[in-house]
Amino acid sequence: MIAWHDQVGGSGAARVDRYFTDVSGGVSASPYEGLNLGAHVGDRPEDVERNRALLAEAVDVPAERLVFMNQVHGSSVEVITAPRAAEAPPSDGVVTRTADLALVVLVADCVPVLLADPVAGVVAAVHAGRPGMTAGVVPETIRRMREMGAGTIHAAVGPSVCGRCYEVPAEMRAGAGTVTPSAWTVSWVGTPAIDVAAGVVGQLADAAAEVEWVPGCTRESPSLYSYRRDGRTGRFAGVIVLRGEKS
Repeated sequence: MIAWHDQVGGSGAARVDRYFTDVSGGVSASPYEGLNLGAHVGDRPEDVERNRALLAEAVDVPAERLVFMNQVHGSSVEVITAPRAAEAPPSDGVVTRTADLALVVLVADCVPVLLADPVAGVVAAVHAGRPGMTAGVVPETIRRMREMGAGTIHAAVGPSVCGRCYEVPAEMRAGAGTVTPSAWTVSWVGTPAIDVAAGVVGQLADAAAEVEWVPGCTRESPSLYSYRRDGRTGRFAGVIVLRGEKS
């Protein structure tokens, strides 16, 4: 269920927990088998609800404090101050200063990004696919965090489809490389490809963020959902929680 977890902060600053899930530990049946957290992919609603309850338990928040986005592959960023009381607006980044909300980004090849400044008490979750990366959703989220007082930002970049597995037309690669040169790459067979995660890491470096890049290619790993590999499939998550107590 929890494939990766770490903490940043403490010693007088807020404590922030960051997590990435995998397919294990859930109740969904094939083709979503495991811990599918996506309610929009055709899975049984009751199974998704149970999986989300299991996630809430694993990250130690009530289920109603899980905050999901209405992800649209854009660059809109939402600031949230309380659990959702209505349907989420379209956005691919969500920022909060509210303690004990679990911000969730759902992916199955796109790049999940978790951002935190424990000293300022500001955290964010970002969904960065190729369109969002080129549209600047990560820099926009950082800009919004800094408007809220963030200084040094700690970034965790989760597993995604690697550049070798993300073959694209040459024109698409050229466009992405113009925006973020580090995204320009080649596939396993030498054809044009895009490394979205490398592009995101380049954007984070440009913003002077401290980066933890968690390894793993979704297309190559059976423990992760991959739309590019399987088509109809589930979604795994990145989750970030600003804890209420100081340590």
